[in-house]
Order: sequence, then structure tokens, then C-alpha cells
Amino acid sequence: MLTHKMGHTNPHVPGPRHTPFFPRSHLSFLFLTNTPPLRLAYSMHLTLISILALLAAGILAGLLNAIAGGGTIVTFPTLIFLGMNGIVANATSTLALILGIFGSLWGYRHHMASTLPWLRSFLPPSILGGLLGGILLTKTPVRTFDILVPYLILFATLLFMAQSFLIRRFISGTQEIREPSPHWAAILFQFFISLYGGYFGAGIGILMLATLGMMGLHHIVEMNVLKTFLGGSINLIAALYFISKGLIDWPTALIIAAGAVPGYYLGALFSRYMPAKIVRHAVVLIGLTLTLVIFIQQIWK
Repeated sequence: MLTHKMGHTNPHVPGPRHTPFFPRSHLSFLFLTNTPPLRLAYSMHLTLISILALLAAGILAGLLNAIAGGGTIVTFPTLIFLGMNGIVANATSTLALILGIFGSLWGYRHHMASTLPWLRSFLPPSILGGLLGGILLTKTPVRTFDILVPYLILFATLLFMAQSFLIRRFISGTQEIREPSPHWAAILFQFFISLYGGYFGAGIGILMLATLGMMGLHHIVEMNVLKTFLGGSINLIAALYFISKGLIDWPTALIIAAGAVPGYYLGALFSRYMPAKIVRHAVVLIGLTLTLVIFIQQIWK
């Protein structure tokens, strides 16, 4: 059970799920009432099967993110299937995949200077939205969020299905990035994208690319720099808030991250030979399948 330090139960703070998808896996969520915020508040009893599943999810997520994105569509449902409640699964998945995001930024480091004017406009609403999204997640009752899980996965999957259309519609040519003009509508839209990003996050890169394209940016490299930096900032601020609230299952997050590192490396290698279109189709297939499975699981319960 999770309690406040004064001993009162908080219905909005996540507790354990009681019906794991895999019978051999079971969870024991522990709250340490006198524990500082940065210490472990959750512990997952790991079996060999669950460890292998987490490693596989991390590898696949890293590979997908390196080529076309969509890693959260793999890691988040994996944690759900292992019996973790949705809020802790979301927080843990967010933290586990941050490493790869900043690895991508290192690859874009030579293009950062040209994006600074745009970062000055879009970074503040991104940080604010990411933080508020994380706070909103922790205020959502566990049962409510668990009901939302298949819809969130379906929404993220539909974004990936629309990716090609959005790229064709809003991104073309090879113009250099231009100085931003005060466009409050785009900044406001970025805030709402960040709010969703802090709350769940899968698919925010596609939304940001569409926004930047509508703003008149057409240099895909600089757009990817902005998307990666802003997305990393949103996830980082949300993850820091989740850590402060003790919502991270650290052993699980480290196992996923350990798989994601070689996954990103493999993705960088395979991206030379495997078209991103095929990977996007695979992400959509995975997302639709997982959505259907979770819907059936909820109906069955």
C-alpha cells in the first residue's frame, strides 16, 4: 500500500495491479514512509522470464527509436503485461528510454547552433508542459489511467500511421532553418504537445515535426534536432518529477535501459539497410495488436 508520511492513504497514488498478464510474474509495490524522495519506492519481483522480456523490449524499443521512433509503444505495454500498474509503468518507461534520446542529440551536436533561436521560443513551453503533464499523471487515479491505457496506445499508433501524410503535407524541400517570428499559436500548440508528452508521450515527435513544418521549417536535419532536444527536455522534466514522487521501479528501468543501448546501436546499423517505412509499418502492427490485446484483457476482467 502507498501512504503519505502521516499515514493516510492517497487514492491518487498508484498501488499494485492484482491481475498480471503473465501468471509467473508478480509484483510487490512497497512504499517506504520515511524514505527520501530519491530512494527506491517500488520493487518488482523479477523472474528469468520477466528479465528476458524487459531486455527484449528495451532492445526492440532502442532499435525502433533509432530508425523510426515508437519505442514507447513496446516498453509501456510490456510493463503492463508484466503486471505493473499503468502510472508506474509510464514513469518507468519514460526514464528508461531517456538515455537513447540524449545519445541521439550527441549525433546532432554539430547542428545545434542553427536551432538556438527556435529553442529559445519553444523550450520554455516544453518544460512547463512536460512538468504539468507529469503532475497531471500523478493526480490521475490508477483505475482511470488503466482504463485509458489502450486508448493512449491506439492514439500513439494512429499518429505513426499518419506520419507519412504529415511529412508529405508539412515537410518538403531543403531550406535552411529561418529566424522565428512571434507565433503564439505555435508556441501554445507546443505547450499542449508537451502536456501530452509529460502525461504519456508516445508520438510527440510526429506532432512536433508537423508543428515545425507548419511554421515554415523545411530543413529535416534541423527539424529533427529540435524534435529530439524538445522531446528529450519534456521527458527529462517529467522523469525528474516522477523520481521525486518515488514512481520509478529502478531495477526494471535499468534492465530496459540496458537493452535499449545495444538496441540503439543495432538500429543505427540496420538503418542503412532497412527502410524506415518498413519499421513504421512494424510499429503500427505492434501498436494495433497490443491495443487489441489490452482491450480484450479489460473486457475479460
